[in-house]
Amino acid sequence: MVKLNKIYTRTGDHGDAGLVDGSRVSKAGPRMAAIGEVDEANSAIGVAIAALPEGELAVRLRRIQNEMFDLGADIATPFGTNFEQHSLRIVSRQIERLEEEIDAMNAGLAPLTSFILPGGSAAVSLLHLARAIVRRAERATVALKDVEATNEHVLAYLNRLSDHLFVAARYLASTEGGDVLWQPGATRDA
Repeated sequence: MVKLNKIYTRTGDHGDAGLVDGSRVSKAGPRMAAIGEVDEANSAIGVAIAALPEGELAVRLRRIQNEMFDLGADIATPFGTNFEQHSLRIVSRQIERLEEEIDAMNAGLAPLTSFILPGGSAAVSLLHLARAIVRRAERATVALKDVEATNEHVLAYLNRLSDHLFVAARYLASTEGGDVLWQPGATRDA
Protein backbone atom coordinates (compact mmCIF):
# COMPACT_ATOMS: atom_id res chain seq x y z
CA MET A 1 0.00 0.00 0.00
CA VAL A 2 1.16 3.51 -0.76
CA LYS A 3 1.86 5.81 2.18
CA LEU A 4 2.50 9.49 1.51
CA ASN A 5 3.35 11.63 4.50
CA LYS A 6 5.05 14.41 2.62
CA ILE A 7 3.82 15.62 -0.77
CA TYR A 8 6.86 17.57 -1.86
CA THR A 9 10.23 15.84 -1.96
CA ARG A 10 12.38 18.34 -3.89
CA THR A 11 13.89 15.40 -5.81
CA GLY A 12 12.40 16.60 -9.10
CA ASP A 13 13.46 20.22 -8.85
CA HIS A 14 16.03 19.79 -11.62
CA GLY A 15 13.70 18.29 -14.21
CA ASP A 16 13.94 14.59 -13.52
CA ALA A 17 11.58 12.10 -11.92
CA GLY A 18 11.96 8.77 -10.16
CA LEU A 19 10.60 5.54 -11.56
CA VAL A 20 9.44 2.48 -9.63
CA ASP A 21 12.88 0.84 -9.91
CA GLY A 22 14.60 3.90 -8.41
CA SER A 23 16.08 5.12 -11.67
CA ARG A 24 15.61 8.75 -12.69
CA VAL A 25 14.49 10.02 -16.09
CA SER A 26 13.90 13.43 -17.63
CA LYS A 27 10.43 14.83 -17.05
CA ALA A 28 10.49 15.75 -20.75
CA GLY A 29 11.25 12.19 -21.86
CA PRO A 30 8.81 9.81 -23.53
CA ARG A 31 8.18 7.68 -20.41
CA MET A 32 7.14 10.69 -18.33
CA ALA A 33 5.11 12.09 -21.24
CA ALA A 34 3.14 8.82 -21.38
CA ILE A 35 2.67 8.78 -17.59
CA GLY A 36 1.50 12.40 -17.66
CA GLU A 37 -0.99 11.80 -20.46
CA VAL A 38 -2.40 8.76 -18.65
CA ASP A 39 -2.77 10.90 -15.51
CA GLU A 40 -4.62 13.59 -17.49
CA ALA A 41 -6.87 10.98 -19.09
CA ASN A 42 -7.68 9.58 -15.66
CA SER A 43 -8.53 13.07 -14.42
CA ALA A 44 -10.80 13.65 -17.43
CA ILE A 45 -12.62 10.41 -16.67
CA GLY A 46 -13.10 11.68 -13.11
CA VAL A 47 -14.64 14.91 -14.41
CA ALA A 48 -16.98 12.89 -16.63
CA ILE A 49 -18.02 10.74 -13.66
CA ALA A 50 -18.86 13.90 -11.71
CA ALA A 51 -21.35 14.84 -14.44
CA LEU A 52 -22.95 11.39 -14.62
CA PRO A 53 -25.91 10.17 -12.62
CA GLU A 54 -25.06 7.40 -10.18
CA GLY A 55 -25.41 4.04 -11.82
CA GLU A 56 -23.62 1.22 -13.59
CA LEU A 57 -21.69 3.48 -15.97
CA ALA A 58 -20.24 5.56 -13.12
CA VAL A 59 -19.27 2.36 -11.29
CA ARG A 60 -17.53 1.02 -14.41
CA LEU A 61 -15.66 4.27 -14.92
CA ARG A 62 -14.48 4.33 -11.29
CA ARG A 63 -13.06 0.83 -11.80
CA ILE A 64 -11.37 2.08 -14.96
CA GLN A 65 -9.87 4.97 -13.00
CA ASN A 66 -8.29 2.47 -10.64
CA GLU A 67 -6.98 0.48 -13.60
CA MET A 68 -5.52 3.69 -15.04
CA PHE A 69 -3.38 3.99 -11.89
CA ASP A 70 -2.27 0.39 -12.47
CA LEU A 71 -1.51 1.32 -16.08
CA GLY A 72 0.55 4.30 -14.96
CA ALA A 73 2.49 2.04 -12.58
CA ASP A 74 3.06 -0.36 -15.48
CA ILE A 75 4.56 2.42 -17.60
CA ALA A 76 6.63 3.66 -14.62
CA THR A 77 8.29 0.25 -14.20
CA PRO A 78 10.87 -0.38 -16.92
CA PHE A 79 11.33 -3.94 -18.13
CA GLY A 80 14.40 -5.85 -16.98
CA THR A 81 14.63 -4.50 -13.43
CA ASN A 82 14.43 -6.26 -10.07
CA PHE A 83 11.11 -4.47 -9.47
CA GLU A 84 9.45 -6.00 -12.51
CA GLN A 85 8.47 -9.23 -10.76
CA HIS A 86 6.47 -7.23 -8.19
CA SER A 87 5.11 -4.63 -10.58
CA LEU A 88 1.56 -4.03 -11.65
CA ARG A 89 1.11 -4.99 -15.27
CA ILE A 90 -2.03 -4.62 -17.35
CA VAL A 91 -3.27 -8.08 -18.35
CA SER A 92 -5.44 -9.35 -21.19
CA ARG A 93 -8.46 -9.95 -18.92
CA GLN A 94 -8.74 -6.21 -18.29
CA ILE A 95 -8.93 -5.60 -22.03
CA GLU A 96 -11.48 -8.39 -22.46
CA ARG A 97 -13.69 -6.82 -19.77
CA LEU A 98 -13.62 -3.49 -21.62
CA GLU A 99 -14.68 -5.32 -24.79
CA GLU A 100 -17.52 -7.09 -22.96
CA GLU A 101 -18.76 -3.76 -21.60
CA ILE A 102 -18.50 -2.14 -25.04
CA ASP A 103 -20.52 -4.98 -26.56
CA ALA A 104 -23.17 -4.74 -23.82
CA MET A 105 -23.58 -0.96 -24.22
CA ASN A 106 -23.49 -1.14 -28.01
CA ALA A 107 -26.09 -3.93 -28.26
CA GLY A 108 -29.03 -1.56 -27.90
CA LEU A 109 -27.66 1.29 -30.00
CA ALA A 110 -28.65 2.07 -33.55
CA PRO A 111 -25.88 1.53 -36.12
CA LEU A 112 -23.87 4.65 -36.96
CA THR A 113 -24.93 6.43 -40.15
CA SER A 114 -22.69 9.47 -39.69
CA PHE A 115 -19.74 10.66 -37.65
CA ILE A 116 -20.74 11.97 -34.24
CA LEU A 117 -19.97 15.45 -33.00
CA PRO A 118 -18.54 15.42 -29.47
CA GLY A 119 -21.51 17.16 -27.92
CA GLY A 120 -24.91 16.80 -26.34
CA SER A 121 -25.32 17.00 -22.60
CA ALA A 122 -22.44 17.97 -20.34
CA ALA A 123 -21.90 14.33 -19.34
CA VAL A 124 -21.88 13.09 -22.95
CA SER A 125 -19.49 15.88 -23.96
CA LEU A 126 -17.16 15.09 -21.08
CA LEU A 127 -17.08 11.42 -22.05
CA HIS A 128 -16.06 12.47 -25.57
CA LEU A 129 -13.38 14.78 -24.12
CA ALA A 130 -12.04 11.94 -21.96
CA ARG A 131 -11.97 9.72 -25.08
CA ALA A 132 -9.89 12.29 -26.96
CA ILE A 133 -7.46 12.61 -24.05
CA VAL A 134 -7.13 8.81 -23.84
CA ARG A 135 -6.23 8.84 -27.55
CA ARG A 136 -3.46 11.34 -26.75
CA ALA A 137 -2.23 9.07 -23.95
CA GLU A 138 -2.20 6.22 -26.45
CA ARG A 139 -0.09 8.27 -28.90
CA ALA A 140 2.36 9.18 -26.13
CA THR A 141 2.63 5.51 -25.17
CA VAL A 142 3.30 4.57 -28.80
CA ALA A 143 6.12 7.14 -28.80
CA LEU A 144 7.52 5.44 -25.68
CA LYS A 145 7.17 2.00 -27.27
CA ASP A 146 9.15 3.23 -30.26
CA VAL A 147 12.21 3.80 -28.04
CA GLU A 148 11.77 1.43 -25.06
CA ALA A 149 10.10 -1.90 -24.34
CA THR A 150 6.56 -1.60 -23.03
CA ASN A 151 3.85 -4.01 -22.02
CA GLU A 152 1.85 -4.79 -25.18
CA HIS A 153 -1.34 -4.82 -23.13
CA VAL A 154 -0.95 -1.14 -22.20
CA LEU A 155 -1.49 0.00 -25.77
CA ALA A 156 -4.36 -2.42 -26.30
CA TYR A 157 -5.99 -1.23 -23.06
CA LEU A 158 -5.74 2.45 -24.05
CA ASN A 159 -7.05 1.70 -27.53
CA ARG A 160 -10.00 -0.23 -26.15
CA LEU A 161 -10.64 2.39 -23.45
CA SER A 162 -11.12 5.11 -26.06
CA ASP A 163 -13.63 2.83 -27.80
CA HIS A 164 -15.31 2.22 -24.43
CA LEU A 165 -15.66 5.96 -23.77
CA PHE A 166 -17.01 6.54 -27.29
CA VAL A 167 -19.67 3.87 -26.88
CA ALA A 168 -20.42 5.06 -23.32
CA ALA A 169 -21.04 8.56 -24.72
CA ARG A 170 -23.38 7.12 -27.36
CA TYR A 171 -25.07 4.93 -24.75
CA LEU A 172 -25.72 7.92 -22.50
CA ALA A 173 -26.79 10.09 -25.46
CA SER A 174 -29.35 7.44 -26.42
CA THR A 175 -31.13 8.12 -23.13
CA GLU A 176 -31.02 11.89 -23.73
CA GLY A 177 -32.34 12.27 -27.26
CA GLY A 178 -29.59 10.68 -29.32
CA ASP A 179 -26.22 11.48 -30.84
CA VAL A 180 -25.32 14.86 -32.31
CA LEU A 181 -24.52 13.93 -35.91
CA TRP A 182 -22.05 15.55 -38.25
CA GLN A 183 -23.72 17.10 -41.28
CA PRO A 184 -20.99 17.32 -43.91
CA GLY A 185 -20.84 20.72 -45.62
CA ALA A 186 -24.08 21.85 -43.95
CA THR A 187 -22.83 25.38 -43.33
CA ARG A 188 -21.03 26.10 -46.61
CA ASP A 189 -23.98 27.97 -48.10
CA ALA A 190 -25.09 29.62 -44.87
